[in-house]
Amino acid sequence: MANRIIISGGGTGGHIFPAIAIANALKHLQPDIEILFVGAEGKMEMERVPEAGYNIVGLDIQGINRKSLWKNVALPFKLVSSLRKANRIVQTFKPQVAVGVGGYASGPLLMAAHRKSIPTLIQEQNSFAGLTNRRLSHRSQKICVAYEGMEKFFPAEKIIKTGNPIRRQSVDIKGKRQKGLKYFDLTADKPVVLVSGGSLGAQSINEALQELVFLFEKQNIQLIWQCGKYYYERLVQKLGILPPEVKLMPFIERMDYAYAVADLVVSRAGAGSISELCAVAKPVILVPSPNVAEDHQSKNAEALVVKEAAIMIRDAEVNELLMSRILDLLEDKKKRNRMSESIKQLALPDADIEIAKHVLNLIG
Repeated sequence: MANRIIISGGGTGGHIFPAIAIANALKHLQPDIEILFVGAEGKMEMERVPEAGYNIVGLDIQGINRKSLWKNVALPFKLVSSLRKANRIVQTFKPQVAVGVGGYASGPLLMAAHRKSIPTLIQEQNSFAGLTNRRLSHRSQKICVAYEGMEKFFPAEKIIKTGNPIRRQSVDIKGKRQKGLKYFDLTADKPVVLVSGGSLGAQSINEALQELVFLFEKQNIQLIWQCGKYYYERLVQKLGILPPEVKLMPFIERMDYAYAVADLVVSRAGAGSISELCAVAKPVILVPSPNVAEDHQSKNAEALVVKEAAIMIRDAEVNELLMSRILDLLEDKKKRNRMSESIKQLALPDADIEIAKHVLNLIG
């Protein structure tokens, strides 16, 4: 009889892509393994997971809204109904192991698994652990992390440093520069800046680029700008016809081509993005999102800055500093090369396989 694993969590690409990478690694190690995902209704995992070829069940769950407290009124009721549904899912699917990758849905699912004495593994992507994972850690068997010093959040004896799983197809960039230039309709004689605000887009970065976008043409710099689906239509309406140097898109399907052509990357500091940037070894300017729990993106970025592997701009300063930092780096090839070497040292490209092995070990 095939082994059965549940993987729970999501909400953003930073949770979903590692979860899919772990599932793919499990399939690689045990082709007949049965995998079920549990996510949050209305979140992007409900679309991305089936696209990757896996079944997913949604819970009606949400996170705490820190900006508008009245929007949390329904949260206790949603939590109770999600716990009931998670119990039914565990009872029906009968997994041997449950894996939590963070995000809204991982809490109820792992709590249900704990009640049934099913072994659980937590994958914490960030250098500052999320509240859900911290609370679940005491009853979990293993905690896979990407950064040093995580003993301040988790029981030390359970911690395994594996790194973060990455989208292997996204970081497979060797020999793809020419294909990438053709794909984005770019030329080989001008530098390329890749700007990504993450899978959902980043308001502050988008607003800064609105003001700067026509400067790229004047500076002979080409721009690939992933703005997020939410912002795309209004940016198209506001900016009108863009110069040929600027490629505005809601989501980049071929991230491998984008990384392959980029001379410099501007990115949010989500754990998944950082892990990919370490693997492709591109010089990077990080703009941590301030809209995340406990400001964990700033802590992710600082972990790279201290090793001279990245430059950080605070979100509030992005309008003022972004273009000057881009121009400074493009003019200093030696510094870009040093940054590339430093960030490359932090790459852990086989995290997905390492985590999958630990999952299978829990089955015994």
